Amino acid sequence: MANSSALSLPVLDSDLLDKVSNGKYHDPHSVLGVHPIDGGWVIRAIRPLAKQVFAIVGKTKVELTHSFNGIFEGAVAAKSLPDYRIQAIYEDGEWLSDDGYRHPPTIGEIDLHLIREGRHEELWRALGANIKNGGVAFAVWAPNAEAVRVVGDFNGWSGIAHAMRVMGSSGVWELFVPELEVGAKYKFEILTKAGKWITKIDPLAKFAEIPPQTASVVTESSYQWKDRTWLNARAKRDVLTSPMSIYELHVGSWRNGLNYRTLAEELIPYVKELGFTHVEFMPIMEHPYAPSWGYQVTGYFAPTSRFGKPDDLRYLIDQLHQNGIGVILDWVPAHFPKDEWALGRFDG
Repeated sequence: MANSSALSLPVLDSDLLDKVSNGKYHDPHSVLGVHPIDGGWVIRAIRPLAKQVFAIVGKTKVELTHSFNGIFEGAVAAKSLPDYRIQAIYEDGEWLSDDGYRHPPTIGEIDLHLIREGRHEELWRALGANIKNGGVAFAVWAPNAEAVRVVGDFNGWSGIAHAMRVMGSSGVWELFVPELEVGAKYKFEILTKAGKWITKIDPLAKFAEIPPQTASVVTESSYQWKDRTWLNARAKRDVLTSPMSIYELHVGSWRNGLNYRTLAEELIPYVKELGFTHVEFMPIMEHPYAPSWGYQVTGYFAPTSRFGKPDDLRYLIDQLHQNGIGVILDWVPAHFPKDEWALGRFDG
């Protein structure tokens, strides 16, 4: 690798750096990460409170100098895009990690096109928190936001170093956080046009903390479905002429103390004995107020964590299907709670 100290770094506007260093800029990736310069590359990383910061490029250790309010920068003389890690040294230790700002967007143009047109039919795959490429891809639709940051237990609930970028005119904000794993708790910090920061749950979260805690939780399914026989039979059934008898229940009060898995053990023989063809669950989407029986939804894509994890609900549904019992889920968009951390006035 050539001498990096001979390379000149571009001088950036102080107002721009101020916005980036405070997580208020709509395109932090245009400043942070790695960018071409004459003779090589400039690497910028935001590490608030760090005493020293280095870019580790292969066997080479390049010290980054502090330029502005927690932003460090340095040059690397290389012909090809460097693959690097950031080492940050603090008073109480050091931290070596990948840099999320060196990664390309994790949401594609087709997804953004369909979202803009309001006809994306698998939003949970494009938005929310999805495990990808050794980390978590965060994406949220907040078209009225001035800036969006990810906060969570992995950054001390401070989003300054995890500001997201807006993807053109789509209203979608995106950030890849390397090395983050299942179980991480998070929310989104949103800067409104009125200049106020508000903290919100993920509208596309697939899991959440057990109420009264409210954070969204990164999750990934490993469940293997075994209901193909039932699905094939359903596809051949004439729904207009076939008998249908529905048993409706509320999971939390049908029999106290059950979770999704133990409910399967008790509900299935009961329903089969009575001769019902289907069960209908009153809302099991995440909701803050238990006495509402689920009719005040805050997480339309997250089954309530009161009774287990999403894969536990998959097990319950799978067991019902394997026993010839169809499943209907109540969906309740009309009862919309006003909790300030939830979906109301989401982006101001």
